Amino acid sequence: MIEEQVILVNENDEQIGLMPKLEAHQKALLHRAFSVFIFNNKNELMLQRRAVHKYHSPGLWTNTCCSHQREGESNIDAGKRRLREEMGFVTDLEEVISFIYTAPFDNGLTEHEYDHVLIGYYNGEPDINSDEVADWKWMSLDKIKADISLQPELYTEWFKIIFDKFYQHINVKK
Repeated sequence: MIEEQVILVNENDEQIGLMPKLEAHQKALLHRAFSVFIFNNKNELMLQRRAVHKYHSPGLWTNTCCSHQREGESNIDAGKRRLREEMGFVTDLEEVISFIYTAPFDNGLTEHEYDHVLIGYYNGEPDINSDEVADWKWMSLDKIKADISLQPELYTEWFKIIFDKFYQHINVKK
């Protein structure tokens, strides 16, 4: 199996190269990524708990899904692909904001991503891929905010950053 490549970018999100995903995380190089947030008609966010065998942030709660775009793939198409692969469904997505963050991990890897935040709506139950996802739940934004304050160690770094800095962009009522 060929190792997945990530798209290396500059601070303007312009592609400057490709690199194996693990190598990019070892070298802390800036690369393109996306984070999908799926809401239901009660304005609850679908959270996933990452599979416990993931090489970083195993077993932590995070947004509905996230990953890296493939070369030539739009942010929306990448989000839909990964939503189907991880959560077993697809819905329309809209890009609401993007930002750069850096998050070092205890295992020596670092996320340094130009992250595109995508929002969608869905009212069903996911058909989770157990290779990627250990569990899932719907949770209101107010409860998530309170829980992150009480138990930040249960959540991924990027999710806490998005929730802290971009709450107003994800707190949308439909």
